[in-house]
Amino acid sequence: MAEERSELDERIIIKDQHTKEIDLVNRDPKHINEDVVKVDFEDVIAEPVGTYSFDGVWKTSYTTFTVSKYWCYRLLSAVLGIPLAVVWGFLFALISFCHIWAVVPCIKSYLIEIQCVSRIYSLCIHTFCDPLFEALSKICSNVRVAVRKEI
Repeated sequence: MAEERSELDERIIIKDQHTKEIDLVNRDPKHINEDVVKVDFEDVIAEPVGTYSFDGVWKTSYTTFTVSKYWCYRLLSAVLGIPLAVVWGFLFALISFCHIWAVVPCIKSYLIEIQCVSRIYSLCIHTFCDPLFEALSKICSNVRVAVRKEI
């Protein structure tokens, strides 16, 4: 009975991962686009002191900029959002598939295969090079270097 309950809980958890509720208020919970796309009217158009336009022009420009940016984004996301979501979903699925089914197995296979070669290589290095370098170090251990400045 406990196994059946555990299996049912697993199925519910797996289903919830794909059907979770999304937050319609905070649409960037991980702050991915925190600094990138926060562009307001004041970030693009600014009038320094002494070169002010008419107040009506300034207010209308602000409203025009804000409303056109808002509606252009909404129209573009309505037209291109779903197709691009499909493209990005496919791309990341392809990357995940390649990583899971090709990259990791190739790396694991390579590491298993190279382990034998690395042991032989290590044995050869320790057998032939270690005595040679120890002998060279003993020869060079009595070498003294002095630096003199001649005028």
